[in-house]
Amino acid sequence: MLATVRSATLVGVWGQAVSVEVHVADGLPGFTIVGLPDASCREARDRVRAAIVSSRLTWPMRRITVNLAPSDVPKSGAGLDLAIAVGILVADKQLEAASIADTGVLGQLGLDGSVRPVPGALPLVDAMDHSTVIVAGRDSTVAELVARDRVRAVGSLRELFDALAGTGPWPVPPAALRAVPPDPDPDLSDIAGQPLARWALEVAAAGGHHLLLVGPPGAGKTMLARRIVGLLPDLSPEAALEVTRVHSAAGLALPDGLVTRPPFRAPHHSSSMAALVGGGTARARPGEVSAATGGVLFLDELAEFAPSVLDALRQPLEEGMIRVARSQGMVEHPARFLLVAAMNPCPCGAGGKVGCRCAPGALARYQRRLSGPFVDRLDLVVRVDRPDPADLLDTAPSAPSAEVAERVADVRRRAQERGVECNSELTGADLELHGPLDTAATEVLRAALAEGRLSARGLRRVRTVARTIRDLDDGGRELRAADVLAALSLRMRLDAAGGFVHG
Repeated sequence: MLATVRSATLVGVWGQAVSVEVHVADGLPGFTIVGLPDASCREARDRVRAAIVSSRLTWPMRRITVNLAPSDVPKSGAGLDLAIAVGILVADKQLEAASIADTGVLGQLGLDGSVRPVPGALPLVDAMDHSTVIVAGRDSTVAELVARDRVRAVGSLRELFDALAGTGPWPVPPAALRAVPPDPDPDLSDIAGQPLARWALEVAAAGGHHLLLVGPPGAGKTMLARRIVGLLPDLSPEAALEVTRVHSAAGLALPDGLVTRPPFRAPHHSSSMAALVGGGTARARPGEVSAATGGVLFLDELAEFAPSVLDALRQPLEEGMIRVARSQGMVEHPARFLLVAAMNPCPCGAGGKVGCRCAPGALARYQRRLSGPFVDRLDLVVRVDRPDPADLLDTAPSAPSAEVAERVADVRRRAQERGVECNSELTGADLELHGPLDTAATEVLRAALAEGRLSARGLRRVRTVARTIRDLDDGGRELRAADVLAALSLRMRLDAAGGFVHG
């Protein structure tokens, strides 16, 4: 007999509906799975057999063939176990086919028949737009975010069999675990001195501008970067659902509900390209750039990352998405994040100044680790020197994050009135409408272009930064020379000697 059970598999951060077709026929006992299953999916034959026997159900001593349709989409993971087990029970006439009509089934089976959660429950359930979706008890809270009252939670295969056969009730969903409140974001008031870096942090958060902090060890670059997430507003409902979807697909821990605060991801500088941009498996698992969607991607010790890994960020920095191509197809992952990076000016950290131990060749090699096209995509490059001793000993409190966050939120509201999430997304036409240049500002930019200090891409980025600076000031429509000069002052670059010049 033939049975069909609806389920889903992960393709990147998206769920792909799958029809689990089970055929049980006379012949030598055997179990075959076809339809591009990966190794973990093929191993379902052993898990399903043990789970059915452990649940005091009958294992058919016949020939069993399972087809995972569509057959041209790779299937990965153990999330199809429960659907395969139900299909076998229906095909063997232990369950009625009507009992699973218009029902999606999702779950991993233990050898004892227990139903376990699966990574990516939210996108998987979202792909099964059926009247009922059966999931593991621990996945019910996440599933209800998209399926609401259509979710049925089970703890074991036997419980599911009894409920479908009508010999037992549907299990009561387990009470949601009380989520541990996240640690409070580090506060900007902890920073002593560093007025330029604090201002750059505020501009970056307000306009969504990518920021690079360059300075010697101990200057406070990492301390500054970790406080930017506390300046960002809460995620909108649409962004919260997208971020939760990505974190679910990546197997990251989720709160009791949607992710409402911008995430902060800080991968180590030894991270591979697959870890950073995604891929590495048949289902093209999302990487750190996708996990940082809606929040901050912090790259500490930027020059220690492999140059090829950094250059892989050029597309997501420009387009807000990452395309991962594999021999079996291509997937698109969201990658709209605020990049904040920190690095030393040279290998020893002195940056060519007094006490620098770096040879000229070492300085040149160090600087070449950052390609020109990558640096051109950074809106703000700021020098961070060690604070003055008087500032470190000054006990007067500086502005807290809450105060700065109010100004950031006001600028973001202005950007939304212009039709974008933040000013960094403004196009050339948008800038002509919402940020025209006065005569003096035009002359400043013309001189920068003539001297080769700006590219065409850099010109647009300087104008968006100037727009943010004007919004933080008085919100006037026209951009002044002072706004443009301030934007240029926040855009520094390393020269061959390890020093800094404008542009």
